[in-house]
Formats: sequence, structure tokens, C-alpha cells
Amino acid sequence: MRYIVTVVLALIILMLLSCETHISDKGPKSDSVENTDDVVAETKPTQNDVPLLLDDSPLLLADEPLMHNSTDTETVTSADNSRCHVCHINYTLDDLAVTHAREGIGCTGCHGQSDEHIADESWASGGNGTAPEKMYPKDKINPFCLTCHEADKLPAQQHKAVLIKNPDKVCTDCHGDHRLPIRRCKWK
Repeated sequence: MRYIVTVVLALIILMLLSCETHISDKGPKSDSVENTDDVVAETKPTQNDVPLLLDDSPLLLADEPLMHNSTDTETVTSADNSRCHVCHINYTLDDLAVTHAREGIGCTGCHGQSDEHIADESWASGGNGTAPEKMYPKDKINPFCLTCHEADKLPAQQHKAVLIKNPDKVCTDCHGDHRLPIRRCKWK
């Protein structure tokens, strides 16, 4: 128990110390500094030092305009998955979600708007939450993926198990970790 308290206190102290270095970008308060340009350059926050504000764009998808794979002139707006990421933050780094978002296909493209799911917080108090509009049991994953990803355009050798309709192999086995490892609620 004492070990846990010590670790928690150490983490709190580290967090406070790291926050103090970002509070001011005015530089040290020393009258003996002759060249103030050097001081400002050293203490000016970099992009990684600036705190992320709630109204900022998500860092992961806030890159330069995206170029669609088909031509170099066609730009694609990345999908805004922020409504989903409020609870499902793990999908901000999921390969499947990021790749699709970069192509302009967000969570709603596969799971529907799911407004009732987003508004229902009963699961947090132990209740049965509302499921998203569309969920895919294992036997429905491949047929759904193949509605956009045409089978004849997939590398046959790499996708052989999927293309021969092997019920034990689904697209998300290789493409992203797109399943919740632990489901904490049962749907209504």
C-alpha cells in the first residue's frame, strides 16, 4: 500500500513539474541576461509543447490536405470521428479507423449515425447501453468490407482465406485491432 501511495505521489509531482515548464513562454526572469532574443528562442514553445485545447482539431488527422490515391489533384477531407472518440479514444490510433478516416470514411460510414448510442450513458452506471445502429457479427464482417473493397482488386494470395469465405478468418484479423478487448455492457 505504501508503495502505491509513493508511486502516485511521484507521478503527481512529475506532472506538476512538467506543467510548470509550459506555463510561460516569456523566458527566465533574470536581469543579467544580455541577449533576450536567445532567451526567447530557447523558451518559446514548440508545436509539441503547446497544450491541446478541446476546440483544437485532433492531432492524428489534422495533417495537411489529404491526397486521394487515384489522382494527385483530388483532395479528400478526413472524416471527423470526434463524436465517437469521446468514449472510444482507443480508435484514434487504430489502423483500420485511421486509414478509413484519411480517405474520408468515418465511423458513421460503417456504424451509422448512432445518435441514440452516443446519447445513452446508462452503461456508465451499470445499465444496458444502446448499441450503435450497425454492428457486425463475425460472419457479417467480410461481406460488408467487400461492398467497398472489390474482391477482384485484392491481392489474391494475401487474401486467399477471406476470398474462399473461410468463416474463421475476417478482414479485421489483419487490418486493425477494431474490436473492443473487453465489452463492459450488455446491449438493451
